[in-house]
This record gives sequence, C-alpha cells and structure tokens, in this order.
Amino acid sequence: MNFTIKNFHKGLINREFKASEVVEDYYQTIEEKDQEIGAYLSLNKIDAISQAKKVDADLNDKKEIDILAGVPLAIKDNILIEDQPATAASNILKHYRASYDATVIKKLKKVDAVFLGKTNLDEFAMGSSTETSAFKKTRNPHDFERVPGGSSGGSAAAVAADLCVAALGSDTGGSIRQPANFCGVVGLKPTYGAVSRHGLIAMASSLDQIGPITKTVEDAEILFSAIKGKDSLDATTVNLANKNSKLKIEDLTIGLPKEYFEEGGLSKEVAEAMDEVINNFKKAGFKIKEISLPHTKYAVACYYIIMPAEASTNLARYDGLRYGQKSKIKNQKSKLLDAYVDFRGEGFGDEVKRRIILGTFVLSSGYYDAYYAKAQKVRRLIKEDFEKVFQDVDVILTPVTPTTAFKIGEKITDPLSMYLSDIFTIPVNLAGLPAISIPINLTAKSSNLKANLPIGFQLIGKPFCEEEILNIGKNYEQFFRNN
Repeated sequence: MNFTIKNFHKGLINREFKASEVVEDYYQTIEEKDQEIGAYLSLNKIDAISQAKKVDADLNDKKEIDILAGVPLAIKDNILIEDQPATAASNILKHYRASYDATVIKKLKKVDAVFLGKTNLDEFAMGSSTETSAFKKTRNPHDFERVPGGSSGGSAAAVAADLCVAALGSDTGGSIRQPANFCGVVGLKPTYGAVSRHGLIAMASSLDQIGPITKTVEDAEILFSAIKGKDSLDATTVNLANKNSKLKIEDLTIGLPKEYFEEGGLSKEVAEAMDEVINNFKKAGFKIKEISLPHTKYAVACYYIIMPAEASTNLARYDGLRYGQKSKIKNQKSKLLDAYVDFRGEGFGDEVKRRIILGTFVLSSGYYDAYYAKAQKVRRLIKEDFEKVFQDVDVILTPVTPTTAFKIGEKITDPLSMYLSDIFTIPVNLAGLPAISIPINLTAKSSNLKANLPIGFQLIGKPFCEEEILNIGKNYEQFFRNN
C-alpha cells in the first residue's frame, strides 16, 4: 500500500478505493507482519472499520471530507483514546482503559481520522530503544536484530513497515526524533506549548510534547496542523497562526553547531552522511554557518536530573490500588506503606524504578539545591545559547543520533550508554524548541554505508516556527526528487 496522507486522500476522493477496504487491508498486513516486528500492543478493529465506513458513506452522500478523513493512524499507548487500553507499556496499567479522549484525539476524531490501534513504547516513555516495555520488544523493520529506537519505537516501526499511514508519538528528550531516525521516517517534535498535552500520560511535564511520525515532511505538516493549537485543558498551550511564509532559499542561513560535529562522537557512517546532507543543502542554495552551543555538553546531565525529578512526582499517583493493576493486599494486616511498596515493586520495571529513585533523591532535603536547582540554571544557559545563535541563523542542522540503530540487548544493561544516544535531541526539549528528524536519501556515492540502516538529520527551529523547518524539510525532499 505505502500510502501517504496526501495520496490516500486523493485516491479516496477519486473513488479508487474505499476507506473501509484500506483499513481492512492494513489489519491483514498487521496480522501478517507485526508478529515479527511487535509495533502494536492493541488493535481497535471494530471501531476503526466502523469509522472508515462512515467516511465512505459521507463520500457517497457527496459530503466534503477533511484530508485526514479515513486515514489509518497508529497511536502511541501513552495517549488516551476513550474506552481503549492505555497501558504506557507498564504492568501497573495493564488493565486500564481510558475514560476520556486526549485533546489531540478529540481533534482527530472531528476530522474522521481512523485509529488502527495503540503502539508499543518504553515503559512510561522511559527509554531509547523500546526494550523496557513490560509486554514485548519492538524490532526495527530494516533489521530485526536492531532496536527501532525509543520511546516511540512502536509508532516509528509501524510507519516504517507500512502498518499504518502515519502515527502519533510523544517526545520528552528525543522520543519521536530518535526512533524516526532509526526507522528511516520523519518525526516532528513541536515547540513546547504548540500541541496540548491533555490526555498524554505524563512523564516530565515541562518537557513532554506530542507530535507526528510520518513518511514525508508534508504528511508531518498535515498531521501537526490538525493537532496544534490552544487548549483550555492545558494552560501551557498557545494559538499558532499560519504564517504562510514563502521560502526564499537565498535569504536563509543554516547553522552547524561545532559541538555536535566535533565532540559528539559520530560514527563513520553518520559523519559521512552528515557531510553529504550539508553538501546537498549547499547545492540547493542555502547559506551554511558554523555556530557554537557551548553548554550542549551539560545537556544530558541536566536532563537526567530534571526529567527523573518530574517523573518521580508524576508517577506517584500509580499506587497499584487505582487505575489498571488492581492489586490485592497479600496480608490484610500489612501497613499501607508496605502494600504500596509491594504494588509499585511489582508494577514498575527496572528503568522506571531507577528514574523514580533518582528523581526522588535529587528532590530530597539537602540535595535539592545541589542538583535540581543547579540543573534548572544550566537549562536556562542551554536555552540562552539557542537564543543567541538564532540571531545569526534561521535554523540549526545537526545529526539526530551519534550512530545508526544499535542491536537489541547491546545497551540495555548500560544505562549511561543508552542515555547518551539522545545527546543531540535532549537540548531541544530543555529549550522547548521545535525540531524535525528527516531521512537522508543517500546517493550511490555512499555505497560503503550500510544501506539497510537509515540515517537522518535534525533541523531545529526558533520557538513556534514549525512552519520554517517544515518548509525547509519539504524543500529538501523536493530537491531529491528532482536530482
């Protein structure tokens, strides 16, 4: 099938197929392929086919439909869909079904999008490989021995394997962009506040953002346009006006942060691919300028203080008595604290426990000023670095990750090595900026690269300037189609 949102819509309105037929075909493909890949945790077949038939009926009645009407989407299983499972890939929520729709789901329901099912993720979105899920490991469609990235690995794998047209993920420190990069698809992390977080199972509330994972930059733009905007249920959101800016390549400057290229530990494959993409931007007419983001080297350390601190607070609500686990007290004479320890010990996996312990420690009396308060000051310095360089450049170009997708099991026992795989994506979340991961279309000249392992590049934009990075991304895709 390999539909994009745009060509699916075109085929639908031209009556080349019915939405319900395509949805049923996707479920057949999922049945055939997903046993090996493991992208989905649950499917929503009855509702999805019913929704698709409604779109078919609207077309038969000659009603005008939205570009997303009937489009089969996959949704990360930390985004709530009413009456559907919402496990966050954790045993503590394994029986939980959502009691309401996330705001992004409400918006997509209004335009008659179809939800095929919920996708796998690292437990509570804590991970970079989708190996910490309590239920299954997801495999990279390009190489089943390798990870799809994380935490939105199920969504990225579903898009890459054509088990859906597009998907939603969430990004706290790279969880949309890194798996999109590993799986060879497009992933957009919007500006903090551009998309409502209402109905997203929170990990780190000052960092989390929902965004699209798609096959093209154009599709990412379409899906982002549908879910963006102010929401009274999320006080951090703002209204985003369409600027309709016309891209003038000769007026745009792309910044290359030297820290990302000189000190980032790039593998040979990624370094060579980045050289190629920089040369391609030069050929396309963009101006390139070296810049410096000196506090980048502190980003990972800063993130792994702030994020666990917020996560430990957000996850305090999961006590094993409420939501999905429905644990029973083993000894009726047990103290309530002992019961909580048992329930949470059984319900949470190792990585979640690690981050709760770390977060509780940095917030504890005597350590708050030494760790958490200092990390917030460093976060401000990282944000100021970006503000300064954006006075001289329009967007920033970086690698997404230092390496291509690593093997399953390669880093799971080495947390520090796993955390460092997000070294290029974390600063964006700390600064609240928009960024997009786009696959690099490697030419025949790069035949020494591992063709089966995708490599992408990252474009970072100014706050609420998603339109600029999307336009540059579309220009890049167009350049390759014509060259």
